[in-house]
Amino acid sequence: MFNCPPVTPKKQFSTARARILAQWRGVDYAPLEVARTTPARLPGAVLPALMKELRLDARQAEAEVVKVWNALIDPVITAHAQPANLHKGTLFVNVDSSVWLSEIVRYRRKEIIERLQHSFGKSVVQKISFRLG
Repeated sequence: MFNCPPVTPKKQFSTARARILAQWRGVDYAPLEVARTTPARLPGAVLPALMKELRLDARQAEAEVVKVWNALIDPVITAHAQPANLHKGTLFVNVDSSVWLSEIVRYRRKEIIERLQHSFGKSVVQKISFRLG
């Protein structure tokens, strides 16, 4: 009864489409469009490079130092000094007054850095910088 046209394969359709677009544009962009497309990659191939680029391991260690500060250090000190951040092995700690800053720098710096290095390793916390804040 009804005579349906045969279904065209995908390749024929895409070449016909490309040919028509090239005629309409006046230029054949097909090679450029093919060169621009990037093939999809598996997440397992992308994630290791992404993790390295984002430095998530280092950031996790930095966040842990800030988290466990209150558990490692004397509560008298933590009442007046809180870590702000850890950058390239230097822990920056904000102290609420100049009196406590002087006390910590003179008498407690060595104890604090030893405790942190014992817990996290010498590569994570290399130095401590105390400042008013």
